Amino acid sequence: MGPVKFLLDTNVLSEPMKQAPNPGVMQHLAKFSPEISLSSPTWHEMLRGAFRLPEGKRRTAILDYLENRVYQSIPILPYDHAAAKWHAEQRAALEAKGRTPPYVDGQIAAVAAVNGLELITRNTGDFDGFSGLVVTDWSS
Repeated sequence: MGPVKFLLDTNVLSEPMKQAPNPGVMQHLAKFSPEISLSSPTWHEMLRGAFRLPEGKRRTAILDYLENRVYQSIPILPYDHAAAKWHAEQRAALEAKGRTPPYVDGQIAAVAAVNGLELITRNTGDFDGFSGLVVTDWSS
């Protein structure tokens, strides 16, 4: 396992569970798997999504994917004091400009920023305005 370089957003981590996953995302996940990580807020979002589903095959499959594939192989980085400080500074600056990005997107951005990681997402616009953040879409 090499050094971690990428932080996956929730929409990228969930891609393998789709009926028709994006080929570009899947290629990048395979190619860079030793270098990927995720944030504790992303882990929360994925678990919350699974637990909101009714009992059944889909919920069981998602929980199996999360517990037996993701948790076993991808480091989960914390939203810690450094991330909270970065997030607070960025939110204050954006709010002063009349912008209020979703709280969890700010948490994910903060974990990427304080760890010097490239944030991988399918929705780059969710992270517009955050400074000092490298955001990439692997879908193409």
